[in-house]
Parts: sequence; structure tokens; C-alpha cells
Amino acid sequence: MKRVYVNEEWCLGCHLCEYNCAFANSGLSDMVLALKGKPIFPRIHIESGDKITYAVSCRHCEDPICVKSCIAGALSREDGVIRINRDKCVGCFTCILVCPYGALSPDENNVMQKCELCLQNAVGEPACVKGCPNHAIVYEEREAYT
Repeated sequence: MKRVYVNEEWCLGCHLCEYNCAFANSGLSDMVLALKGKPIFPRIHIESGDKITYAVSCRHCEDPICVKSCIAGALSREDGVIRINRDKCVGCFTCILVCPYGALSPDENNVMQKCELCLQNAVGEPACVKGCPNHAIVYEEREAYT
């Protein structure tokens, strides 16, 4: 299955992946109308350390603890992609607490959100990948580690 991977050595920390993600999931066709002067709620986040910057997004785990721990049954795994049924989410934040990668976050209504690979947006590949100027974020299939 294709997934989003990040090459930390190439990440500039520019946050363009966050803006492209927020725009792709806004439901609007104009980026300025969607984002200007508004708080953004991307499904990918830039983290910075002393010497490294990298993007954090859902890893779509084979055995997802977030799905197992969701008290409302809002999280599910479909065709290898972890999805959120926003109508079922009760905003308890349990999934945030159990995710070892920090991949989930609340939106403006405290409903959980996470990367779903832009599959619902029909852009061909995740918006964060398309919008990364340094190609630090890629969408590809890799062999599983054994």
C-alpha cells in the first residue's frame, strides 16, 4: 500500500504541507478564501527539533491501536487506510493519547482528524506531497520491515 513518507534531511520546515493539506480538506476551490485570516487545521504537522525538522502524519498502521481504542467506533481500517467517521466521533481524545506518532488532532469543533491520504479529495496524490517544494514528502510503496 502506498503511504506518505518524509525525508527529514530534505524538510525545510516551511509548513507548506500544512497549508496544502488544510486547503485540500477545506472543501473550497480557492486557497485564499479557504485559508486567509483563518486558523488552519491541517492533518499533517511540522515538528522541529534542535537539528531536524520533519512532517508528522498518520502511518496507517497494520495493527492500529487508535482504532482499537476508539470508544465511539469512529475509527476504522478500510483497504489499509485508517479513516474517521466524523459523525461518530465524540471528541474524547483517546485516539490522540494512544497514537505513538502524534498523528491525530482535533479540528475547530474538537472532532478528530488525521491524514486519510487525500483519497476523498481526488487530487491523485496527497496534497502535502504535491505542495512540498523540496520533495521531502513522498507518496510511495515500500517493502515492509521484517
